[in-house]
Amino acid sequence: MTIETISDFRKKRAEALAYIQSQTELRPEYMIILGTGLGNLASEIKVEKSISYADIPHFPTSTVESHAGRLLFGELAGKKVVAMQGRFHYYEGYTMQQIVFPLRVLKANGANTLIVSNAAGGMNPNFMRGDIMLIVDQINLLGDNPLMGPNDDELGVRFPDMSEPYSRDLIALADEAALANNIKLHHGVYVAVTGPNLETRAEYRFLRQIGGDVVGMSTVPEVIAAVHMSMKVIGVSAITDECFPDALVPALMEDILEAASIAEPKMTKVIMGVLERL
Repeated sequence: MTIETISDFRKKRAEALAYIQSQTELRPEYMIILGTGLGNLASEIKVEKSISYADIPHFPTSTVESHAGRLLFGELAGKKVVAMQGRFHYYEGYTMQQIVFPLRVLKANGANTLIVSNAAGGMNPNFMRGDIMLIVDQINLLGDNPLMGPNDDELGVRFPDMSEPYSRDLIALADEAALANNIKLHHGVYVAVTGPNLETRAEYRFLRQIGGDVVGMSTVPEVIAAVHMSMKVIGVSAITDECFPDALVPALMEDILEAASIAEPKMTKVIMGVLERL
């Protein structure tokens, strides 16, 4: 980001925000990002307004299968929420600034808590396809960062602390919700890589050795931007394939989406349980 583009960004954010606020009076405190294969969680939301990304000035558009590409404003578990039904990835060719632009706009609209979900490959041998994992920490191997360049002081401080990127309070609520619904909920570390190819056997070994439990191609940029803006964050991964180097088999998209559909009802109950407890 150059000094000139900070003013450009503020103008774009204001234009996107003005359009959204012209379409709905809702100012939800809770924002949900629905990842690959997890868009059906949106069916639980009592939608009051749906806005296509394509209609919002300066918004990117989703290019990935299963990402519907719209904002849903409504109610979930008694709370006013806005859900991104589809997110943006670095491998699609978007810049980090584009990836986190919707988050920055919706923060300006009132969102203070981010609930982020994703589909991820499980590297921890205790994880099985269709399980869900609460993200307790992350490793950024994307080779880029949404905070690069001059800091925009309207968003947050130059050097945001990342000792607690995922809120311990929200993690405790998620554990309570999982226990109440008899759902096995793993805890672990999410590693973000660029993709779009999946990893080699050697790469899975490396990622496991450096502390990763699951690997994916999203989430980390949004979480960094959220922490920069002092938002509280909770993240949940759906384990869509088992990435064990010595027993690795090809991962097909239809199998990944099927596994996400197995994990989705469990993830929905946990997320709704967290909202109910807030």
